[in-house]
Amino acid sequence: MAFLRGTTADPEGNITMEREALTMEALAVATAAHNTGGLVIVQVERVADSGSLSPREVKIPGVLVDCVVVSQPEHHWQTFGTWYSAALSGELRRVRNTVPPLELTERKVIARRAAMELRPDSVVNLGIGLPEGVANVAAEEHILDYLTLTAEPGPMAGMPAGGLDFGSALNAQAILDQPSQFDFYDGGGLDVAVLGMAQADRLGNVNVSRFGPKLAGSGGFINISQNAKRLVFTGTFTVPSRCRMQDGRLVIADGAVAPKFLADVEQRTFSGQYAAAAGQPVLYVTERCVFQLTPDGLELTEIAPWLDLEKDVLAHIGFEPIIRGEPKLMDARIFAAGPMGLKDDLLTIPLEARFSYDAERNIFFLNMEGMSLVSEEEIQAIGTEVGNRLAVVGKKVQMVINYDNFYLEPDLADRYKALIRSLAERYYASATRYTTSSFMRLKLSDHLSDRGLAPHIYESRQEAINWIGKTDTDLVSAEPVRRIGPT
Repeated sequence: MAFLRGTTADPEGNITMEREALTMEALAVATAAHNTGGLVIVQVERVADSGSLSPREVKIPGVLVDCVVVSQPEHHWQTFGTWYSAALSGELRRVRNTVPPLELTERKVIARRAAMELRPDSVVNLGIGLPEGVANVAAEEHILDYLTLTAEPGPMAGMPAGGLDFGSALNAQAILDQPSQFDFYDGGGLDVAVLGMAQADRLGNVNVSRFGPKLAGSGGFINISQNAKRLVFTGTFTVPSRCRMQDGRLVIADGAVAPKFLADVEQRTFSGQYAAAAGQPVLYVTERCVFQLTPDGLELTEIAPWLDLEKDVLAHIGFEPIIRGEPKLMDARIFAAGPMGLKDDLLTIPLEARFSYDAERNIFFLNMEGMSLVSEEEIQAIGTEVGNRLAVVGKKVQMVINYDNFYLEPDLADRYKALIRSLAERYYASATRYTTSSFMRLKLSDHLSDRGLAPHIYESRQEAINWIGKTDTDLVSAEPVRRIGPT
């Protein structure tokens, strides 16, 4: 027997879900029950006339439905915590700044540190419990538009909800059936997953499924943790945490606590050894410290400022973690009131991450995206860094340079062009450049032509790579690409 729910039914039993926050496995369950001789009962809010429902909106066809029950409103809440919100069902977009920021507690501290692991354009799963706070932090820091946050029941993008609304999302861009969401997860679609952590041990194993005689079960935890490219486990350091925030500092009170970092977890819901062997990056984030998974087990890499390593951390761990030198201090901003400025961090690419070299094809990639050069010192710094890295290669390379959202102070144009010529003469076998901005393509092309350099500015990375292989004569003589399109 299957008990399901929808929004509207017609006399033939067709079911739509326009006011539902999620579609879940409704169609799959109805199909399975019906095809094995079971009974399918669907609760709805209302009944419409025959033929009035759009076939594209029907989520459960009438041939699968045996009974329809029209519910009273008080018995048809949208979620466990919300009677009805049009923003949860995708019928309208809620104004985002109406979402209040989290209270500054150890839970927000953990969510903030986890949010620092997010990257632009990444697809992220947020688990139940502490990971829910990452969505609130992302909203407060105005970075939701740069990420795709998801929850396992089906929402894509928007702001995943927490608490009794968990599983739904405000302003989702799409709401998939849960089986389709897991097809996406199982296929490797997640860049990072932020998951809860009840227990962890010396080898990086995590338990969220069994505690003594109580079997909580794993849910989608195993699918998600096995297939995400990176993992961030979150949890308080002890139970209870015995922590409070005071004047931007983490203060720990006296009292008995139960450790969560044990020599061995009670049940392995996640295998640290398997993840380490597979090269999967894994962090374990708490309010007091941060651990990193290594092939030899857990390494303590960060500790909250003002804490005593021995008294406040090591005394509450059931094993001796790996410590190489002094652990780094956790960012003080995560303990202070007010936004952290995470948006600037998210969109700023550190200099060391702007270079990569493909030795097989002898292609050197330089990423100037989002960079602003407004002083001679900055031009000199980037020139020195590029020169040092190219000198190590030991031969002239094929350069591919990304100029998306690049800004150069007009008064420094001659200085920058001289730098390009100097680098090209010493290190470039050829050079192609690209940017999605038509204005920047025209501007850079004119600058390069003035200095006698190949003025080829393409619209995409692949177009720039495709140009490589032409002779130097071709590079100098061919006409520049100047397609005008959206910036």
